[in-house]
Amino acid sequence: MIILKSSDELKAMRRAGRVVAQAHELVRDLIKPGVSTLELDAAVEEFLLKMNSIPAFKGYHGYPATICASVNEVVVHGIPNRDIILEEGSIIGIDIGAFVDGFCGDSAWTYPVGEIDQTVAALLETTEQALYKGIDQAIVGNRLSDISHAVQKHVEERGFSVVRDFVGHGIGRDMHEEPQIPNFGPPGRGPRLKSGMTLAIEPMVNVGDYYVEVLADNWTVVTRDRSWSAHFEHTVAITDEGPEILTSL
Repeated sequence: MIILKSSDELKAMRRAGRVVAQAHELVRDLIKPGVSTLELDAAVEEFLLKMNSIPAFKGYHGYPATICASVNEVVVHGIPNRDIILEEGSIIGIDIGAFVDGFCGDSAWTYPVGEIDQTVAALLETTEQALYKGIDQAIVGNRLSDISHAVQKHVEERGFSVVRDFVGHGIGRDMHEEPQIPNFGPPGRGPRLKSGMTLAIEPMVNVGDYYVEVLADNWTVVTRDRSWSAHFEHTVAITDEGPEILTSL
C-alpha cells in the first residue's frame, strides 16, 4: 500500500530532509585524500545527534554504521572502516538517512576525491542528470515507470549501465515503504502518481555492465566486473505544483 502524506506530515519530512542535506554539506567538505571512511561516519553521526535526529541506517537489519560509504567499484552499502583511506582520483558514494519527528529523509551523493579522470567525471555527471530526469517525471498523473524509463534512457544513451538489483522506494514513517522504484523499464506502467506520495529516487549507474554481487560481509555491493559505480538519491514529494525535493538546501 502506498501511503499518501498529509500537509503536516510533509512538513515533518521537510525537516528530516533538511537535516540530511545539511549532513551532506558537512561531509562533502571533509572528503579528501588521506581521510578514512570511518572518520566521515563519525562526523555525520555526531552532527545528526546534535540536530536531535536519529540515524536511520545504524542498526537497520544489523547495519553497523551511520552512513554508507561506497568507494569506486562499490555500488551501495559500503561499511565505513578505519582501514579504507580515500585516495586522490577516487570517488565515494555517501548515503545518509535520518529520522526527525518520526519521519525519514534519505539522500545519497557521489563525490570526487581530488581530481578524477574524464570517464569517471562523465559517470558522475550522467548519474546526477539521470536523477533529475527521473524527478522531472514525478508529477501527478504520470505512471511510476515513467520515472524508471527516464533514468534508464538518459544513462544508456551515454554509454553507461543501470543497476537492476537495487531500486528506489517509497519513504515516510519507515525508511522503506511501497512502492519500489526500479531505474529501468518501459514507460506508462505501474501505479498512477498522486499528490502526497513521497519517493526516494536513486539511480545507481556503472561504467561497465549492470551486474553486481554482495561481498562476504552481506552488505557491501560491488560491480561484478569491478568497474566504478555512482549513486545519487533525493527524497521527493509529489505535489499538485510538481515534484518537491525534500533533501536539498
